[in-house]
Amino acid sequence: MADQTAASPTLARTPRGPRARLQGLVDSDLFHSFRSHPSAVFAAALLALLILTAVLAPVISPQDPYDLAALELWNSEIPPIWQAGGQWPYLLGTDVQGRDILSAILYGSRISLIIGFASVLLSLAIGLSLGLVAGYLGGWIDNVIMRVGDILLSMPFILIAILISAMAGAALPPALKDIMAAPILIFAIAVPSWVQYARTVRASAMVERKKEYVQAARLIRVRPWRIMLHHILPNTLTPIMVAATLSFGLAILAEATLSFLGVGMPPDQPSLGTLIRIGNEYLFSGLWWIVVFPAVQLCLIVLSVNMIGDWLRDALNPKLR
Repeated sequence: MADQTAASPTLARTPRGPRARLQGLVDSDLFHSFRSHPSAVFAAALLALLILTAVLAPVISPQDPYDLAALELWNSEIPPIWQAGGQWPYLLGTDVQGRDILSAILYGSRISLIIGFASVLLSLAIGLSLGLVAGYLGGWIDNVIMRVGDILLSMPFILIAILISAMAGAALPPALKDIMAAPILIFAIAVPSWVQYARTVRASAMVERKKEYVQAARLIRVRPWRIMLHHILPNTLTPIMVAATLSFGLAILAEATLSFLGVGMPPDQPSLGTLIRIGNEYLFSGLWWIVVFPAVQLCLIVLSVNMIGDWLRDALNPKLR
């Protein structure tokens, strides 16, 4: 009895709540792997800086590139500040309309990041749902879902996205084209992207549904959707996390490609792809900074995302532990 009484205060002082979960995260193998991986730390810091500057664009940017009243034509074609003719506060120069390049990059990064993140979430939701249903139920449902996925995989990704963007743009009235440009882009990128998630989840679900814990859940008459969500899905998330991280960079590149081809964001709502398309017209006229700096920003975002995805793939691979 005395031993139990002496042990009870110790049990009562066991840390719980958010602080304990945070401490558990810090002590986890994944966080230790992250700290011991210099390229992952560098990529995470770089990505955090790029996202933070994009979020704070209205505060730190010298100009609002969307405000036509703030554009001054006599300040057009100013070179970067370290070149002859550079002016403060236009650190990276201006374009032919007097738009500050740094401000346009910060605002354009926000659009590119939002579209990339939203398209990954949408494709992830579609792929997880269809993959779970196909892997758990099987039969003709599995055949129909996988054959649709095979058809999408047999067509070039960018061609499907262009077709969806063009058809949606033609179906909308002119007044709604610019307003719906971002949702159309998100949908166009997500539609051909869900197949990889569905195939990954389907393969894992087909393995998990034969295990004893799933059979036990069936015996006690647990609903199928509950088995899929609460039992099978958590055991399929490891490869999905890696795929989603790498797909984030691909989604940003896809948005930039569509905008560069003229079926993405309009010029009055420039993303990084739109800025590159506009600047490409003046590349050989000496105004190199209009296209180079947005392209460098796009490369930094995609590079940092891919480096984090590579680390995550190695950290979650049990064969490399």
